[in-house]
Amino acid sequence: MKTIKNQTFPLERDLYNQNNLELINCQFKGKEDGESALKECKDITLKFCLMDLRYPLWHDTNITLIEVEQTENCRASLWYSKNIKIFDSILNGIKALRECTDILINKTKVNSPEFGWKCNNIEINDCDFTSQYIFFLTSNIKAKNSSFHGKYGFQYMENVEFDNCCFDTKDAFWHGKNITVKNSIVKGEYLGWYSENLTFINCKIIGIQPLCYCKKLKLIDCEMIDTNLAFEYSEVNATIIGHVDSIKNPLKGKIKANSIGEIILTEDSKYKSEAEIECLN
Repeated sequence: MKTIKNQTFPLERDLYNQNNLELINCQFKGKEDGESALKECKDITLKFCLMDLRYPLWHDTNITLIEVEQTENCRASLWYSKNIKIFDSILNGIKALRECTDILINKTKVNSPEFGWKCNNIEINDCDFTSQYIFFLTSNIKAKNSSFHGKYGFQYMENVEFDNCCFDTKDAFWHGKNITVKNSIVKGEYLGWYSENLTFINCKIIGIQPLCYCKKLKLIDCEMIDTNLAFEYSEVNATIIGHVDSIKNPLKGKIKANSIGEIILTEDSKYKSEAEIECLN
C-alpha cells in the first residue's frame, strides 16, 4: 500500500481511480474548488484527514475513514460505494451517505441532512446523528448505543434493529417494515404511522398521537409518557407499564395498561374496533 502524508489535494479528480492507497494527515481543499477527488477508487484508507470539497468518495470499494473530518462544504461525500468503515470521525455536509452497501460506523458524529438514503447493511455503534431525513428507504440496519435527532427520519425502512438508543424526532418509522426497538427512549409526534411489524421492547415512548394505522404492532413492557389518541386503526398487542393518556379506536388485538385516562371508541363506516382493552388498576 502506498502512503501519502501531509499533502493538500485541491483539484478535480486529484486521486481518480487510485488503488491500495493510505492518506495520512492530508487535506482536500483549495481555491480551485475541485470535486470527486477519490472517485472510482479501491482499497483506500484515510487517517486524520480534512475533506472540504464536494463528492470525494463516489463509486468506491473498500474505504476506511479514521478520525476524518468532513466539513459542511463536503456535500454528498459517500455515494454508490461499498465496504465502508468509519471510525471516530465527524461527517458534516448534506447527503453524506447514499446508495451504499456494507457499512460500519463507530464512535462518529454526523450532522448531515438526508443522511443514509437507499443504503443496505449498516452497523452502527456509539454514534450521534443529527439529520432531518435520516435513513430513507434503507434496509438491514443494526444500531446500538446511539442517538438520533431530527424530524421525519426512518421512513420506508426494512429489517432494522435498534438497542439502547435515544430518538428525538417526529413522524419517525412511517411505512417501515420489520423494525425492532429495544431498551430505548423514543420521543416524537405521530410515531410509526402505517408501519408493519414494528416492535418496541422495554422502551419509553413520548409524544402525541403515536402508532396509528399500524399492522402487527407490538409493545412489550413499554412506558407511554404524555401520549394521547394512541393506536388509532392499528392492529396492536401491547403491554404498557404505567399510564396512557388516551387510546382511540384500536382496530384489533389486545392492550393492557396499568391505567388509561380515556378510551375513545367511535362509530365509523370503514373501521370498527374489535380490540380488547384491559386496565389493570
